[in-house]
Amino acid sequence: SSFIHQAALDPHLGLDSLNQICDACKHFNFAGLCTNLIRIPAARERLGKNKITKLVAVIDFPFGNNPPSIKRSEAEWAAENGADELDVVPNFLKLHEGAIEDFAEELSTINSTGLPFRVILDTMKIPKEKLQIAIDACIDSGASGIQTGNGFGAATTHNHIKELTTLIRNRCSIKAAGGIKEINQVFALIDSGVSSIGTSMGTTIMQQFRLSSKQQ
Repeated sequence: SSFIHQAALDPHLGLDSLNQICDACKHFNFAGLCTNLIRIPAARERLGKNKITKLVAVIDFPFGNNPPSIKRSEAEWAAENGADELDVVPNFLKLHEGAIEDFAEELSTINSTGLPFRVILDTMKIPKEKLQIAIDACIDSGASGIQTGNGFGAATTHNHIKELTTLIRNRCSIKAAGGIKEINQVFALIDSGVSSIGTSMGTTIMQQFRLSSKQQ
């Protein structure tokens, strides 16, 4: 459970369901609860002063298309309303156009909020030569970690994490996200080198873990 970042990102998620997710996070001692800005105040209130489950706000999710000033305002608002950490979608257009200084500068303004932040890179969609540049820029901008994707598309795999570790070289953490629904996937990804798992299936995964533990 110390690896799980429970996602609560469904735009149709009501407050009753959000409260249930917050309670599950406290029950299982999940490492994080990741949600969007409009649900941050309610999630903060429900989690209370819980020091185990970090409240993570997604910034400019899921595509990163907002101008830097808006992105920074989102990060500041999240900090003011109780977020402990940020998962930030960067400006992919700047990356692909080769404007890496602008790509990095935007992330540096997020770093100035003082909250730890990860950068949500679509690592399976970015060519390897640009992926290395993007990772280096994220780390130089102060990012504490790289997240493999926004949860859309193909599932994150053991082999892909192994490739990422060679690019990151222990300079920051790796959060795997995307298609993670089974406890066996979690074990494989942890073995590959991730430090956190982003999933909407945290409770199910913990139930699978407890069942497997009883059977051993």
